[in-house]
Amino acid sequence: MNHPSHDVAIVGAGLVGLATAYQLQRRRPGLRIVVLDKEPEVGRHQSGHNSGVLHSGVYYAPGSLKARLCREGKAAVEAFAEEHGIPMERCGKVIVAVDDSELDRLRALHERGKANGVPGLEMIGPAGLRDIEPHIVGVAALRVGDTGIIDFSRVCRAYADEVVARGGELQLGHAVRDIADTGQRVTLVTDGGQVSARAVITCAGLYSDRFGPQGSGPKIVPFRGDYYTLTPPARALVRNLVYPVPDPSLPFLGVHFTRRIDGEVWAGPNAVLAFAREGYRRRTVRPGELLEVLAYPGFRRLARSYWRTGAAEMWRDVLRSAFLAELRRYLPELTAGHLRWGPSGVRAQALAEDGTMVDDFVMLRSERALYVRNAPSPGATASLAIGDHLAAQIESLVA
Repeated sequence: MNHPSHDVAIVGAGLVGLATAYQLQRRRPGLRIVVLDKEPEVGRHQSGHNSGVLHSGVYYAPGSLKARLCREGKAAVEAFAEEHGIPMERCGKVIVAVDDSELDRLRALHERGKANGVPGLEMIGPAGLRDIEPHIVGVAALRVGDTGIIDFSRVCRAYADEVVARGGELQLGHAVRDIADTGQRVTLVTDGGQVSARAVITCAGLYSDRFGPQGSGPKIVPFRGDYYTLTPPARALVRNLVYPVPDPSLPFLGVHFTRRIDGEVWAGPNAVLAFAREGYRRRTVRPGELLEVLAYPGFRRLARSYWRTGAAEMWRDVLRSAFLAELRRYLPELTAGHLRWGPSGVRAQALAEDGTMVDDFVMLRSERALYVRNAPSPGATASLAIGDHLAAQIESLVA
């Protein structure tokens, strides 16, 4: 059947898609907005499989879209959560240098955070680290007092409730198969029929590269991250958030300890190639999607450059003792008995054809469409700011 026409159609009912619909409604009350998703409920993938951290913006290149939208988005999410009664906590974190070889990178991170306007930054020594995290060891740490925790699944559902309350429509269980620009309107071919709109925004996460101008923009390569959870008695070993000093050549932050808003403590994740775009388990394989990745020149170049890193991640993935050894660099008291299998997530990592992992947010535009092609972490934190950024760009098409 054919659906009624709309002003704006948004593909993807995750945090970014729903935040965009919400911000459009705030800017232009009365717009006819429809949000489509192939899943039967909102936030099924990256939005519902993240660590729940409200990032402060310390990691990102000054002047980048990530740096700006993370800071703006964090403030907006905090205000939204307070307004909607969603629990959150500004608990802070420490980024720990375990030996002297990491000190220069830690100092550079401190300078980057200051350049990004991140409040609550403080370089501390071993004694200061023990005051904050008595069981964590390191030669120095960067305290980031502005970092917080929240349940992003709950935030996502609240976005959806707002969109519907303001007159928007959710079409869940409607996979979008094709988008055709027919001049003054855009036609979306879905499993439930055709949807017509004056403009379209795609926020398709793990499938974001399936939409937009052919041959332009980066390719999505899925990386699975597995977590362990600490047993209830072991949770007292970690007070808040403990992160390593990141490798600036890689977009992954490394294994860390994350206290959740429900009191759980997660340890991880690793970062290994997923054998399907929604491959949350090792045994989940979609041959077509895997072959697509392996045939991509960008992935082959990445694999040649970082095969040692990839091998180490795979080793930790299959050998619990290797994962534990990495965690014990920061928390020596941790034992195998403290760990239980935890959740997994899949990160939609954008990869350029030259093998470069794309770090910043990427958004492409055609005449009547905006395509979000890369919005990884801190995409959840930045969701309302990304949504407002997209809403401002699409507004002229529905004036």
